[in-house]
Amino acid sequence: MGAAYGSCGERCMAIPLVVAVGDATADAVVAGLKVEIAKMKVGPGTESSCDMGPLVTKAHFEKVKGYVDQGVKEGATLVVDGRGVKVEGHEGGYFLGACLFDNVKPGMVTYKEEIFGPVLGVVRVKTLQEAMDMIDAHEYGNGTCIFTRDGEAARYFTDNILVGMVGVNVPLPVPVAYHSFGGWKRSLFGDLHGYGPDAVRFYTKRKTITQRWPSAGVREGAVFSFPSSR
Repeated sequence: MGAAYGSCGERCMAIPLVVAVGDATADAVVAGLKVEIAKMKVGPGTESSCDMGPLVTKAHFEKVKGYVDQGVKEGATLVVDGRGVKVEGHEGGYFLGACLFDNVKPGMVTYKEEIFGPVLGVVRVKTLQEAMDMIDAHEYGNGTCIFTRDGEAARYFTDNILVGMVGVNVPLPVPVAYHSFGGWKRSLFGDLHGYGPDAVRFYTKRKTITQRWPSAGVREGAVFSFPSSR
């Protein structure tokens, strides 16, 4: 819930999709999310009792709402519709309630693009390998997580998934600052990540100095190979 709807989903590490392995798992996840979403309070961000405030601008509100409209048009099941949320005394605010899609499929806009809003989609697959193949095939690879009690499955997932930051039973796989932060594929610009050793390299202009101080009186003739080759 927090990973999908925290900060109204307006953060780079928000979870936009849940890939549920097996229909029983998907049914349980959707049912549980519906219950929790019903408890959420949407209101002014200045009130600490609210779980979600408004979206940042009118333009972004319209953009995110357009993604929800598009998801319905493409055939995903809108289980929870937050488009009609009204906040008393703030009728002109850019409030969008939590939205939950089921039966999202590859090829849909809501699957391919980062919505950056309080919209979560559930994708149904039959096996872990099918889920991993879908993740690996996506053009983005910022962060992903696996929720499991199976250590072997967790190890296989973390070793083989083509994503830059991976969590095991951790919904937001943001590492501590002395590890590098950043994704793979189109989720990375340039060669270096943020934080950690890569950040030091980014701000460092490296210089290599090679020196030799021969003993007094030593005189060598011309050498036509690298010293390490002799």
